[in-house]
Amino acid sequence: MWEALEQMPWVQTLSGTGWMYASVSVVHYFSIFICIGTIVILDLRILGLTARGQTATQLADQLSPWTWTFLALALVSGFLEFATGAGDYVQTWPFRVKMLVILAAIALTIIVRSNVPRWDRLPQMPASAKVLAAASLVLWIGSILAGTEIAALTGLG
Repeated sequence: MWEALEQMPWVQTLSGTGWMYASVSVVHYFSIFICIGTIVILDLRILGLTARGQTATQLADQLSPWTWTFLALALVSGFLEFATGAGDYVQTWPFRVKMLVILAAIALTIIVRSNVPRWDRLPQMPASAKVLAAASLVLWIGSILAGTEIAALTGLG
């Protein structure tokens, strides 16, 4: 199935046209930068380290459109990059680890974002919120590290 994806004409065009693949890569990295950056800002606010002049809910409401838009762009552009070598990628453990870490990070981001209004109504940010925000930071940093290590560990990418 994955090798069939690689052989699709649009994937062949993408992988065989340098400027197209490079453009997708630029979109992917830029999207990751914006998406994870907005998540980090909110996590740091929950930890009490930044943006103390506004509530976490206000900050989350400002950042959410950016977070989800650029997450969607990162997922689409990541899939396009994956499609060019899908058969090879799915067989490697670093790629699988990266996917698991990203799924866990997205799930935790959803949990954190959905609880921010409730946490903001409390007299102070609960310790559980801070633990979740810290775990989110660790997972997102882990996703970046896992992604950058795929090439080094497998020769792919």
